[in-house]
Amino acid sequence: MLEIIDLKKENCTVEYALAIVEIEIERALFAGTKAIKILHGYGSHGKGGAILLNLRKALSIWKKQGKIKDFFGGDRWNMSDHTALEILNSDKTIYNDEDFNKFNPGITIIVVK
Repeated sequence: MLEIIDLKKENCTVEYALAIVEIEIERALFAGTKAIKILHGYGSHGKGGAILLNLRKALSIWKKQGKIKDFFGGDRWNMSDHTALEILNSDKTIYNDEDFNKFNPGITIIVVK
């Protein structure tokens, strides 16, 4: 199952957004979730850009620390990306995801351990 976290709906600060994502990663690890989709926007209305940049920095650190397996932007959430296909093959219900094959810069996919 692909967990979805909508940070745009929350209208939160960067710090709060990162805290939410970190908590959800821990929860996903415990639940055995394969991947998390973060909806953060891409900055056209202000906060989305700051959240996107800071989230990707934090994810890079968390990947180096071994907290997550990988992460990538919505531009790679499509049939031609190897990692995206691995996620899809692990759970066929994810094929129905509304952002799949849309090359959406306003999302980030986190591959949980």
